[in-house]
Amino acid sequence: MKKKLLVMASTFPRWKNDTNPPFVYELSRRLVKDFDVTVLAPSFPSSKKFEVMNEMKVYRFRYFISKFEKLAGSGGILPTLKKNKLYYFTVPFFFLGEYLAARKLVKEKKFDVIHAHWIIPQGVVAYWLNKKFKIPYVVTTHGGDIFGLQGKILTKIKKKVLKNAKKITVVSSAIKKEINEKISKRLYVEIIPMGVDSKLFNPDKYDESLKEKYRINGPFLLFVGRLAEKKGVKYLIEAMPEIIKNNTKTKLMIIGSGPLEKELKELSKKLKVDKNIIFMGAIQNNELPKYYATADIFIGPSIEAMGGDKEGFGLTFVEAGMSGCQIIATDLNAMEDIIKNNKTGFIVKQKNSKEISEKINQLNGKRLNAREKLIKKFDWRNTSEGYKKIL
Repeated sequence: MKKKLLVMASTFPRWKNDTNPPFVYELSRRLVKDFDVTVLAPSFPSSKKFEVMNEMKVYRFRYFISKFEKLAGSGGILPTLKKNKLYYFTVPFFFLGEYLAARKLVKEKKFDVIHAHWIIPQGVVAYWLNKKFKIPYVVTTHGGDIFGLQGKILTKIKKKVLKNAKKITVVSSAIKKEINEKISKRLYVEIIPMGVDSKLFNPDKYDESLKEKYRINGPFLLFVGRLAEKKGVKYLIEAMPEIIKNNTKTKLMIIGSGPLEKELKELSKKLKVDKNIIFMGAIQNNELPKYYATADIFIGPSIEAMGGDKEGFGLTFVEAGMSGCQIIATDLNAMEDIIKNNKTGFIVKQKNSKEISEKINQLNGKRLNAREKLIKKFDWRNTSEGYKKIL
């Protein structure tokens, strides 16, 4: 008989073919062979309260008036709070709603183990459940809860949750280092990144019709991600005048939505580069592979945002590299696990538009084949096996 696993996460597909990052979903569906998997995620307007997705029983907990249940799901909790301070009012209700829903499920299904993605809020709820029902839990942190949530009280909460976890996993060495330096040196932390399906993300997905559709006749630049401060898209747009000066046919495609979308569009018009930038908005995840495979260069200009929030791991860089796309990233520690400068990609200083434009102009079609190295380290076949053993 399969052991019963409860997965708790704040980022999870709200419906079929969603635009939300699917990494928790992708990991969880690979665990159904060995576990009876139940997922608890937050409700969102128009999402179903219960459904079965690839043999996973997915429950969505209510925590506020339906039309205001947008704290999680549209652009990440921290960016949502930064954009609209009124959402802070929903935070305590989010904790309460998740705990009550989880407690009800625990009583009904009697889980053997809990997998909490993010220390706050899911890890906190798992800690409460552990104290009441003695269910062991594993915590996986993706970075936002470590880098973006600072302060003495929050550090004490994180330490309490991590100390009581049966296992702690992180998706990058940068997060492990932060935990051991800022929370506790005594905590044993294992690095197991989220994965990428190398069959789905590969150069064979190249689609010339995309270039025809969007009238791309020169270098094809690509960004994929949430339009939030820590993604640093502003600096990529500010690099465009020099890039265009070098080649007027260059086009930058920005895939994603978020709180800074309007501001970034206004910046592109102000710099008079809007004709060379295609704002796609968010698109379905199953559509992404052909965009990566067709683009020439993927640029992720991530930065350390106000409050210390920054990337914990760059899954989009792995997707781009596996697809045969050239990669340019910034010098954040989280990138070290993925990109070796001049070997599997190129590194520039963060918040430096000049370096971004210079590097793009220098490449001139130069490619580094990073696919095989990335497959060995980040293919789901390897990473999901690591999580299975721990759980």
